[in-house]
Amino acid sequence: MNEAREIANVCVYCGSSPGHDPAFQQAAERFGRILAENGVGLVYGGGNLGLMGAVARAAIEAGGRVVGIIPGFLAKREHMLEAVQELLVVDDMHTRKRLMFEKADAFVAFPGGIGTLEELVEQLTWAQLGRHDKPVLIADLAGFWAPLLGLLDHMRETGFIRREYEARYLVRDRVEDILPALRAAYAATARPRRALPQEF
Repeated sequence: MNEAREIANVCVYCGSSPGHDPAFQQAAERFGRILAENGVGLVYGGGNLGLMGAVARAAIEAGGRVVGIIPGFLAKREHMLEAVQELLVVDDMHTRKRLMFEKADAFVAFPGGIGTLEELVEQLTWAQLGRHDKPVLIADLAGFWAPLLGLLDHMRETGFIRREYEARYLVRDRVEDILPALRAAYAATARPRRALPQEF
């Protein structure tokens, strides 16, 4: 059993755009500060735009540790943030996602677009298939993820998410509640952390 039950790093999936509601960027900045204030590192997609840039810059400014992982072809498009303590420029999206998984103890999905949705759903799928037991939390700020949560309920109701293969995730709608929820879920996990196999 893993004796260290404290989360060291949280991976945040979020948009490379700020969205139309300023509250989203404010929430991302607040979460970056919360991570730093609690000595928890941030793992994220390496860009300096949108919510991605907001959460990373806020964490850095508050004295936190940030790991950015970005594919080379996105370095210019997403304005790679070079101020992070550890910046990994990788060959492709698959390598980026694997490293983000390996370096994080838990995952949070803030508002974002198709890429954020894909990253979130991939983690839910891997958890559902028993490939990892790290906490996954959906930050449903201002009801942003309500359509997805409704779809997941619909999948259960129509028999496509079976009870024995439940998609395990947490939902919080306040930024201040995210880290406590992740910590509690992480501490409650009885079995050792599992890593993804070479082929996933």
